[in-house]
Amino acid sequence: MNLINAVEDKHLRTDLDPFRVGDTVKVHVIIREGDKERIQIFRGDVIGRRGSGVKSTFTVRKVSFGVGVERVFPVHSKMIKKIEVVRKASVRRAKLYYLRDLKGKAARLKEDQG
Repeated sequence: MNLINAVEDKHLRTDLDPFRVGDTVKVHVIIREGDKERIQIFRGDVIGRRGSGVKSTFTVRKVSFGVGVERVFPVHSKMIKKIEVVRKASVRRAKLYYLRDLKGKAARLKEDQG
């Protein structure tokens, strides 16, 4: 085991629920404003995951007031309080970038039966 992996393993988070691409998640993010902290929830579909180890990230997409909003979160960040899986979907791709072009009912994902 090399030195970089040994240092990175200390910062891996094991308290987060497992989630996959296609799942609808609520990401509880800690927002700092001045000397105060609050928790803001970002709810949307996971459209992609990339990387491994400490550097891994995931992208969440939601539609807010008719405008698509995407946000990239580091999986092992201390700014993420928790990740709740709201519903699981059955998808056949690793990246769901095609959802960017769809609107309304066409952008819905099929719920997982198992």
